[in-house]
Amino acid sequence: MPNLPRIAVIGTGGTISSLGAGSLDVLDYPDFGQKLTSEALLERFPETRLVAEPVPVTFRQVGSTAIGPAEWLELRALIHRIARDDPGIAGFVIPHGTATLEETGFFLNLTLGTSQPVVMVGAQRPASALGSDAGMNLVNALRVAGSEAARGKGVLAVLNDEIHAARDVVKTSTYRVQTFKSLDFGALGHVDGDGVHFYRAPLGAHMPDTVFAARDIGTLPRVDIIYSYAGADGALIAAAVAAGAKGVVSAGFAPGLVGPAQQAALIAAATAGTVVVQTSRAASGRVAPRRRLRETGIVAGEDFSPQKARILLMLMLTTTADPAEIQRAFQMY
Repeated sequence: MPNLPRIAVIGTGGTISSLGAGSLDVLDYPDFGQKLTSEALLERFPETRLVAEPVPVTFRQVGSTAIGPAEWLELRALIHRIARDDPGIAGFVIPHGTATLEETGFFLNLTLGTSQPVVMVGAQRPASALGSDAGMNLVNALRVAGSEAARGKGVLAVLNDEIHAARDVVKTSTYRVQTFKSLDFGALGHVDGDGVHFYRAPLGAHMPDTVFAARDIGTLPRVDIIYSYAGADGALIAAAVAAGAKGVVSAGFAPGLVGPAQQAALIAAATAGTVVVQTSRAASGRVAPRRRLRETGIVAGEDFSPQKARILLMLMLTTTADPAEIQRAFQMY
């Protein structure tokens, strides 16, 4: 057998590493099951060693609802340390819960300074379930992480035989295995029985070539997301500012509108120095920098989901609160 690529498998927990009460438990395992270490997960699926030489590293054994900014920073540092200390590592696979997989992936896509491919992977059914997607997703992620074609495409997400850019991918369904979609632009490629196949590449700036990649990043500033709905007032916006939010992301009506009371509160927040980014609660499409946003100093969130706009805004706020500069970043990444 030819030499297989050495891939660091950094386990964080999630459904992909979960064991339920039995093979038909696809519902209660997050609350009552157990989560495997990275080493135990790989042992459960020995086929992983047919496509790579996996190097297990356990980072967390939690559901991804317990992973946020503090863990992102720690995970980033861990990846940088492994890349520095073990130059034989050809790539990274991060088994992760699907609830926040897209957020962890996007943060790493903006901040990693490593050249090796980094692949996020999850599952919709626990490793113990009948018909689990955990094993094949993990095998496919290893194949992508060891592929030369994956280099230079930023952080990737591999599930359901599809390869997605971390920038674009969102979770669209609670239980279906085809949950992860890049709704506006589609998948980058597929993983089939004959190998890894890419058909397009992301154009926005991404790791390792971003202004954040070589920067020491300390504590990330607080940024809150405020959802729009019929009749919403400005109370939650005022509460976010009072709680110390340096930025607010408005998840408005498509194509980036809010009701009169929320609009007044957002303008007041922006005038007082809180950076406001306008996004849409719709599943696809962009919020353009139209006249009202420009004149009120509110940043247009382009095609970013509210949760990804929050991440980019947090990172930008570590160096600037200038809405014009932040607007340029939203059009660059």
